[in-house]
Amino acid sequence: MRTLEALERDYPFIDAAFRGFCSSIGIFSVEDFLLYDRHVLEDRMERAPERFKQGLLELYSVAENYHRPWVNGLDLLKDVEQNKFLISTGCEGIDTLLQGGFRIGQLTELVGPPSSGKTQVCLKTASHVAKEYPSIVIYVDTSNSFSPKRIVEFLTQSSKPAKTEVKRTVEQVLRSIVCHSIFDIFSLLDMLHQLKNQLKSQIHFHVKMLIIDSLSSLIAPILGGGAGNGHTIMITVGYLLKELAYEHNISVVFTNHTVAGEAGTSKPALGEHWKSVPHVRILFSKSHSPKGGCISLLKHTYLATGKVPEFRIP
Repeated sequence: MRTLEALERDYPFIDAAFRGFCSSIGIFSVEDFLLYDRHVLEDRMERAPERFKQGLLELYSVAENYHRPWVNGLDLLKDVEQNKFLISTGCEGIDTLLQGGFRIGQLTELVGPPSSGKTQVCLKTASHVAKEYPSIVIYVDTSNSFSPKRIVEFLTQSSKPAKTEVKRTVEQVLRSIVCHSIFDIFSLLDMLHQLKNQLKSQIHFHVKMLIIDSLSSLIAPILGGGAGNGHTIMITVGYLLKELAYEHNISVVFTNHTVAGEAGTSKPALGEHWKSVPHVRILFSKSHSPKGGCISLLKHTYLATGKVPEFRIP
C-alpha cells in the first residue's frame, strides 16, 4: 500500500507537517492509517490544527477508493507452485522439522530464551541462502549480534575446496548479505517502507530472505506503560512484514524471546495480539546434552506440532 509521502502530489493537505504528525503516532502509510483506532485518531485531531483535519479527510477519501484486486483459486495455486517454495536453512534439524525449510511468502518466528540457538540459526540460514540462491539476504541486527566471522566459519567447515574457491565463495556470500543495525521500532518501520519502495521500483533487486534478530527487542519497549498506541504499531509491523513476504516472494524470519507462562512454563513474548502474526513458530529449548537443545513446532499452516529432541549448530 502507498506511503503518505507518495500521496502529497494528489492530496495537498497530506504535506510534510501532516505526515510528521502521523509518524509521531506510528502512521506512515495508508495501511497504518486503516489499522489505527479511528476513535483515538479523531480524538487527537480535536486538538490539532484545522489543516491537519483536512489532511485526515483526504486520508479517508484515499482509504475509501483503495481495494485489492480479486484473485481466483487457480491463480493462487499457480502463485504457490511457482513462487512460494521452501528454502533450505542449511540446518538439518530445522529442515527435517519443517519438511524442507522456511517457506517463501510466510513469516517464521524463532522463539526461545537467551543462548538457545536462535541467532546461530539466523546466521547459518543467512550464509546458506546467500550461497545457494542467487539473491540478497537482508539481515536486521538489533543487538550487535551479527558476526561475519561466524558466517565464514559456516562456509568453510563443511568441506575443504581450494583456497581460491573458498575466498571467492566467502566474498560472494558476504556481498549478498546486507546488514542493517537498527535499535528502535520507528527506524525499523522506516527501513521496511524503504525496502518496499525499492522492491517495487528496482526490477533486478532480488531479495530472497529478510531476517530480523531480534524483533521482540524492538517491540517490547513500546508495549504497556504509557505507550497507548504500542499494540497498534506492533500489528502495523506484522502487517507490513506479511505484505513484503507475500507480494515480493520473500521468506521473513525473526526472533522472539520467551516470558514466564503458567505452571512455570515459558511462552513466546509479545502477547496474544501477536500470536496470529507469524505463520510458523518454532520454540528453542536449552539442553545440557552435548548434542544440543530441542526445537518444537508450536504453530504451522499445515504441519502438526512436533519435536526434534537433539538439535545442534556446529
